[in-house]
Amino acid sequence: MALTPSFIGVQIFNGLVWGMVLGLIALGLSVIFGMLDVVNFAQGTMYTIGAYCGYSIILSFVFLLGSGQGGLCVALVVAPLVVALLSIIIEVYLLRPIYSWGHVYHIMLTFGLALIGTEVVRLIYGSTPMSFPTPGIFKGVVSVGSIYYPKYRLFVFVLTVVILAIVWLFLDRTKYGTIVRAGIEDAEMVNILGINIKRLFSLVFGFGAALSGVAGVLGGPILGSIQPDIGEHMGIYTFIIVVMGGLGSLSGAIVGAILLGLVKSVMEMIWAPASNVTMFILMAVILVIRPQGLMGKR
Repeated sequence: MALTPSFIGVQIFNGLVWGMVLGLIALGLSVIFGMLDVVNFAQGTMYTIGAYCGYSIILSFVFLLGSGQGGLCVALVVAPLVVALLSIIIEVYLLRPIYSWGHVYHIMLTFGLALIGTEVVRLIYGSTPMSFPTPGIFKGVVSVGSIYYPKYRLFVFVLTVVILAIVWLFLDRTKYGTIVRAGIEDAEMVNILGINIKRLFSLVFGFGAALSGVAGVLGGPILGSIQPDIGEHMGIYTFIIVVMGGLGSLSGAIVGAILLGLVKSVMEMIWAPASNVTMFILMAVILVIRPQGLMGKR
């Protein structure tokens, strides 16, 4: 396909949209690592669970009402709550007893949970990819300047910007956000000040996972289909992002996600087979120049 200005513009916007979706997952992972000092290898699986939960809700609307209209809105609320509740249970009963054991045990546990989660999804839904249709209200394209762009992707871009802005305002402008940020900097000091650190850990772990659940619902129609092992790919993308942006850096997670989305989209336009390799090369270059990541402090 010829690299016309219109095509280039669409590809760049595609990169921005996908980067924002990945940014939700990476932000959740960064919040969890920053607060709990846990590298959550199950974050990608939470994306999968959110996607399948959203798919089931939309399918239920189609079955009961003959239309999926409204199903997406319900899915965007219910799926993240389901993921958050599941994650809180994991944090309380599985992670909490081994916090003092060190990162190796955290990684082994969350990696094992990721594998279990993938297999459970496979047992329930099967291994065959399932089509995740675009809601009818968002089908078609709109004119954005000189290019025509899918309505749904534009909706995803606007919604993710709003979600990220709300998260930023919550963390930066509210009392509870201040407590979370303080916990990211020094969890022991927050505990000394009388804050229930265990409850805070549970809420933060659930909140970080819920962001992946939102990404799962939004990302399904963009990819067009979902399958049980999709979380593995999302997990890889997410870890590349947080390493590039800086472990525990919330702003770094967003910057890294947008950068990865743009680089991958541009490479798919220039030389598609090299798009995945380019992400790893970019990560290696950033780490050589700045080992703590673009905006990391440790």
